[in-house]
Amino acid sequence: MIKHLLSAADLDAPTATLVLDTAEEMASLAAREVKKLPTLRGRTVVNLFYEDSTRTRISFEAAAKRLSADVINFSAKGSSVSKGESLKDTALTLQAMGADAVVIRHPASGAPHRLANWVDGSVVNAGDGTHEHPTQALLDAYTMRSRLKRLAGLNVTIVGDVLHSRVARSNVQLLHTLGAKVTLVAPPTLLPVGVAAWPAATCYDLDAVVPDSDVVMMLRVQRERMNQAYFPSEREYARRYGFDVPRMRRLPEHAIVMHPGPMNRGMEISPEVADSARSTIVEQVANGVSVRMAVLYLLLGGKS
Repeated sequence: MIKHLLSAADLDAPTATLVLDTAEEMASLAAREVKKLPTLRGRTVVNLFYEDSTRTRISFEAAAKRLSADVINFSAKGSSVSKGESLKDTALTLQAMGADAVVIRHPASGAPHRLANWVDGSVVNAGDGTHEHPTQALLDAYTMRSRLKRLAGLNVTIVGDVLHSRVARSNVQLLHTLGAKVTLVAPPTLLPVGVAAWPAATCYDLDAVVPDSDVVMMLRVQRERMNQAYFPSEREYARRYGFDVPRMRRLPEHAIVMHPGPMNRGMEISPEVADSARSTIVEQVANGVSVRMAVLYLLLGGKS
């Protein structure tokens, strides 16, 4: 197993499959009365979050605690970071505390890669800038495999704000590795420069690809990262790229609708679709704990 999980590109097909298979075993814990394993007893996992997060931070915290690890939650707000402490100095502090793993979310792309050079423990990227979010891609792949029983050969359509989405980047990489075919659908203004080099097709017309999609993954429009107008209006965006009931009816019978959350209901996805039987949004949150348990177990479980 790899020492760090910084990018979906770190995972080859056998390693990614091992994570998904291990997550399946971890998911069986949820049915037990005592939902804990002693595997990481005595290990320390630090959640180092420089950006606000609810789902991801709580998911990693729950995963570590279910494996009996000690968990330290470090929020940049109200800490020495707000007084000007650098990432390197924070890393050296964590190193001195004996952190076995550091889960980091940071607004600067590449921050987890820098951190990995400064600490002896494992580093897990929980989202860096607009770069990557590999555990989200793993939990998405796990959800697809649970619902559709396979990944190879699936047609996965990722829709929306690809430009600012670390989820899209990680999913494209991982799904390509696992044999799925990915199509990115967005207005031209929300596709990044160089997207032609990605292992994915691109399209500007959502209605053209819906009938052939096994999975439709809607991305949140990240207004907090936008400093200019990328589309005429929210109403226009919802009309052309929002997933509503008429579009859902045009999906194949087995197809599913995903969203990494949090959602802008009524903009990228309608409430009726989000709450429908085809939606996996709540499942994705539950699966996130199992997948992150698998990642921490495989990174730390074999260490002496």
